Amino acid sequence: MFRHILPNLAPSILVLATLHVGYVIVLEAALSFLGVGIPPPTPSWGVMVADGRGLIEQAWWVSILPGIAILVTVLSLNILGDWVRDRLDPKLRQV
Repeated sequence: MFRHILPNLAPSILVLATLHVGYVIVLEAALSFLGVGIPPPTPSWGVMVADGRGLIEQAWWVSILPGIAILVTVLSLNILGDWVRDRLDPKLRQV
């Protein structure tokens, strides 16, 4: 089982893990933005975006930059997962 099944499952598990990490980051940021996520002393991108809501007209970067950080991180993880899938796909491997 460890010799035949696990090596074939590992690429799929790795790709799913990278995609789900992005989903978890967005979920945590959304819950923290709504106030039901991580408690306030702990830093969170969702709390940073929520704190900048009132300052959006005077200091837009307080709210926009954490949102861009979320976007870049999740997009990078999705691209990494896509690359890993393409790299480890047995149908695309050269013999």
